[in-house]
Amino acid sequence: MKAPGFFGKNAYGYLFLLPWFIGFFGLTLGPALVSLYLSFTDYNLLQTPNFVGVSNYARIAVSDDKFFASMKVTLFYVVCSVPLKLAFALMVALLLNRGIRGLTVYRAIFYLPSLLGSSVAIAVLWRQIFDGDGVINILLWQFGIEGPSWISNPDYSIYTLVVLAIWQFGSPMIIFLAGLRQIPVDIYEAASLDGASATRKFFKITLPLLTPVIFFNAVVQTIDAFKAFTPAYVISSGTGGPINSTLFYTLYLYQEAFGFFRMGYAAALAWILVIIIAIFTAFSFLSARYWVHYDD
Repeated sequence: MKAPGFFGKNAYGYLFLLPWFIGFFGLTLGPALVSLYLSFTDYNLLQTPNFVGVSNYARIAVSDDKFFASMKVTLFYVVCSVPLKLAFALMVALLLNRGIRGLTVYRAIFYLPSLLGSSVAIAVLWRQIFDGDGVINILLWQFGIEGPSWISNPDYSIYTLVVLAIWQFGSPMIIFLAGLRQIPVDIYEAASLDGASATRKFFKITLPLLTPVIFFNAVVQTIDAFKAFTPAYVISSGTGGPINSTLFYTLYLYQEAFGFFRMGYAAALAWILVIIIAIFTAFSFLSARYWVHYDD
């Protein structure tokens, strides 16, 4: 009997993979390629796309002041929120790693903001906390301090979003806690016998052995920070105000696409964001060889 062909032997495998293939080509790769084409067109959803070459990219690079304003706000948000969020997550993970009672309860409580932090409800709550007559100012009034309207003041509005990002420390905390549990206890015992202090053990043992986890968290959290949208949209009512102080890049992209229906231009903005994230990720992996330490 003739042996079945390659496809015949693997027919059931391809059948089970069919939903993934449909999702990948129909919902991921296909739309991505279409958006890449649209980035070279003038398109408003109502008319046929008009090919304009690199005009959208040229406009972004030369004459779009809001592009540079939104990029400045986004980079400031990434640089401030990611390190503070990771530092706070590591600090809490170190406390939980001491073996306190009710660890699972604390772990669930601390992880909850990460599940809810990007929701509209939490963003609305955050706006009520930092509004002119919000919870923060009510507490300050008890001490005779008149606080500003944190959201309406361009000098403080971006910091409310940074604080919100830090509050969502649960996800990296869980990963840090898992990494701490993988560090052999006998290394700490040997260091204690040599008279190493707690500070020295942290910088000479904990941090070096935790660098793979730090690297993973840093890459993931930075990508998430670049993609942040909901908090800025809700707190600024979709305007990015006051004075573009909360105009995240994704919010500006949304305004171009669904506010002015410049879909071609928004597609070009989206691909620039993809390139920026790709450059950051590539740089992170290239630099990892100098500071990330693995067992081997």
